[in-house]
Amino acid sequence: MTNDTVIETDGLGRRYGRRWALSECTLSVPAGRVVGLVGPNGAGKTTLLRLAVGLLRPTAGTVRVLGDRPAAGPAQLGRVGFVAQEAPVYPNLSVADHLRLGAWLNERWDRGLAERRTARLGLDPHRRAGRLSGGQRAQLALTLAVAKRPELLVLDEPAAGLDPLARREFLEEIAGVAAEQGVSVVLSSHLVPDLERVCDALIVLVASRVRLAGTVESLRRDAGGRSLEDVVVDHLAPDPPAAGSPAADAAREGRP
Repeated sequence: MTNDTVIETDGLGRRYGRRWALSECTLSVPAGRVVGLVGPNGAGKTTLLRLAVGLLRPTAGTVRVLGDRPAAGPAQLGRVGFVAQEAPVYPNLSVADHLRLGAWLNERWDRGLAERRTARLGLDPHRRAGRLSGGQRAQLALTLAVAKRPELLVLDEPAAGLDPLARREFLEEIAGVAAEQGVSVVLSSHLVPDLERVCDALIVLVASRVRLAGTVESLRRDAGGRSLEDVVVDHLAPDPPAAGSPAADAAREGRP
């Protein structure tokens, strides 16, 4: 791990019973960028990000985040903000309750930032989260993550399920946070146009392996007039598993 990377993995794997959700994943995510992580269903994106934020423990290999083990302690937890696909909030708590909870849990909590964001987004502080729209819940979850003042923001398909307008507004907020706070961002999605709109680098993950990586600018230049989405799709077909790998062993034995 160097100062040029925020996430670095080496042979990282996670197994559930006999099934490998992520296997022999080795990659480096550059610092100081908004990096899009794209891949087909089952590529291991969610598992990778949950390992990176410490919600899962590796079965094999290593992962380092900001130079340390994920969730190594309170200080490390405070350096990473995370928004999961389901935009987890507490339905019976009000918006204001969420902000108070964030202040209690996070040493570097920026109360002013949290209150300014919720006011600008029109989130009624007295309204329960369960009565917010999907887009509003996503914005509340993002507020809780960014008001921690993290160095790294990890977003696992946070705009999935939102209508086009809410998704666009949410992605614009991510771009604004990255520009204003200088935070590194890793954003996973299966919608390449969404990633192209806000990201300055892309990593294509297929069957736990990096198939394509580079800045959006360089990938567009190399596309030769084709759309970036077409270039990404060209790289989505899975490789055959390497001999001796867990996936190859499973395939040989007829296991899933």
